[in-house]
Order: sequence, then C-alpha cells, then structure tokens
Amino acid sequence: MNLFQSYLLGTLRLQSRIVMAPMTRSRAVGNVPNDLMAEYYRQRSSAGLIITEGTAPSPNGLGYARIPGNFSDAQVDGWKKVTAAAHSGGAKIFLQLMHTGRITHPLNLPHAAEVIAPSAVRAAGQMWTDQSGMQDLPMPRALESHEIAGVIEEYVATSKNAIRAGFDGIELHGANGYLIEQFLNPGTNKRTDSYGGSVANRNRFAVETAAAVAKAIGPDKTAIRISPFNTFNDMVGDYPEVPQQYESLASHLGALKLTYIHVVAYSKVGEPLLRSIKKAFGGTIIINGSLDRQKAEAALAAGYADLAAFATGFLSNPDLPHRLRVGLPLNALDPSTFYSADDKGYTDYPTA
Repeated sequence: MNLFQSYLLGTLRLQSRIVMAPMTRSRAVGNVPNDLMAEYYRQRSSAGLIITEGTAPSPNGLGYARIPGNFSDAQVDGWKKVTAAAHSGGAKIFLQLMHTGRITHPLNLPHAAEVIAPSAVRAAGQMWTDQSGMQDLPMPRALESHEIAGVIEEYVATSKNAIRAGFDGIELHGANGYLIEQFLNPGTNKRTDSYGGSVANRNRFAVETAAAVAKAIGPDKTAIRISPFNTFNDMVGDYPEVPQQYESLASHLGALKLTYIHVVAYSKVGEPLLRSIKKAFGGTIIINGSLDRQKAEAALAAGYADLAAFATGFLSNPDLPHRLRVGLPLNALDPSTFYSADDKGYTDYPTA
C-alpha cells in the first residue's frame, strides 16, 4: 500500500495518505492563533490531512501556556489565516478540540475559569506556567451531573466556529489523559451517576459529545482520537476492560458514521485490538505512533489502518512527504524549542 496515493475521506479527497498529527507548540500568545502559526501550517501543507494542535473548546479547557482556543471571534479570525494557509498547499485540515480537564493550572486559565474533571482525582506531576515556572497540578472540581450537557454544548459551539473558520472538520481529543479520556478511564472516573461505573457509562460522555457535534456540523466532519492503554498524564493504562471498552466505543462511533477514528498505537495496543476497533467502527482508521515509511505502509497493507499520522517527523521537516517519497534523511529535532514562543525551532527548519 502506497502512502502517496490519494484517499477519499468521506467527501474529502486527500492528496495522500500522510497525516500531520496534532502537536502542542504553544505559539498562540494570548490564546489566539496568529500569523506565525499560519506560516507553520503553510510550510506543512503538502500533507494529505493536517490535524491541528490541541485547541480549547472553552476557557476551562485552556490547560497549557499559550495554547489556542476557538471560542471567541478573535480566535476564529486567527484560525481563518491558518486554514487558508493549509489549503494553499493542497492539504485538508481538521481542528483538534482538546479540553484538558484536570491537566491544567489556574495560572494558565483566564479569570473565572476553573479546573474541572469527571471526579476529584488529582494528577501527579507538574505543569509549566509562564508566570511562576513549574507548578504542581491542582485538585480538580468534579463536574455535577447537570453541568455535563453544558460542557458538551461547548464542544458543539466550538465545532460550529471551526466550520466558520474554514476547517474541513474537527477531531475530538479523546486521548492522552485529557477530559474525554478522563471520563473513559476508571482511574479518573469515580462517578456513581450515568457517566461512571460501567464501561457503557464511562463511554457515555465521548459518545454523547460526538453525537452532538455530528448533528451540528455533520458526521463527515466529525472525528475522534483515542489512546487505549495510555499512561500519559498519570492515567491508569492497563485495566481489564480496555479491549471491551474501546471495541464498544468504536461500535457506537461507527453507528454515528464519524469520518475517522485516530488511534495512538502504544505498544500494548497491538494488531488484534486495532483490527477489532477497525471492524467495530467500519470506517477510516488513522494510526499514529513512532512510524516511518516502512511501518506505515505495512500497517496500511495489513488492513487495520487507512491513513498514517506522523508527529515529530513533521515538526522538524516541513516537507516530510517529499523526504519520505525520495528517501532523504530527516532534520534533527531541537526539543528545547518545542514549546517556546517564537519562530526558532518552529518555522525555521530547512526544507530539502
């Protein structure tokens, strides 16, 4: 299977099967997308599909310093520059909606915003704040049952804003220990109402959010990212119901006709679970996780994935599809610039 073949994703014709994975880059000073970000995405617009960095659907979701939102008119106007830049090179672009839940610090939130989660379970570890450096992650406030519909509506409103900004669709971030996965995971979800306890109840928030967004903007413009066995952000990665939970979730999302599921394929995920998710979902699967061209094409040929997402490869190589096609070496990464505020290590990596 050739990575460089075009692919029909719902109604969108992608110029290749190469996806730029979402990566937090922390350049949205004031939480508003800017010209520097537009240039970054323009440089990488030879991808088939670009999935943006995690973007907050509400002030409460602004977990990290300098990450963008999409809940204000100024943010929508900023994103319009980004979508135009991505489309200029032929890429399609989805906005990733990332509510960080308990993974935040009050210093990174605007006035009146708060740290919320499914349950009052504090995450171990620290987070960077521009004001005071590294700070311990705080205890979140558990959402009341009657508040959950309002959180879902924030995703809906932000999804509508995404279409207004020129995005081809949105990806719900249900992975990596953020709010949706905090509902999925029994280590962070201690609820006793209809959103906690059983596998079906823990899946409920993800399914209801996906259904509401799909109803608002169309299932062909709605997708989700998941990460079975994830331990990032102090998550309980290995619990007995993992295969059952994610197969059930995929089945419900398939019934909604979402356009894709993006799977972070940690080593424990394995081909059997990927095949089960693919079968249960019945639609496009994007695979992500330490891929090179050979591994990506092997996954596509095996049939449990349809598109391949590359993260750090795109970070340091704006022209990654060209380099993969002709076998050129990749630029070395500079981790010290991953989350800084300027163009160094962002828009200054050389092309071939």
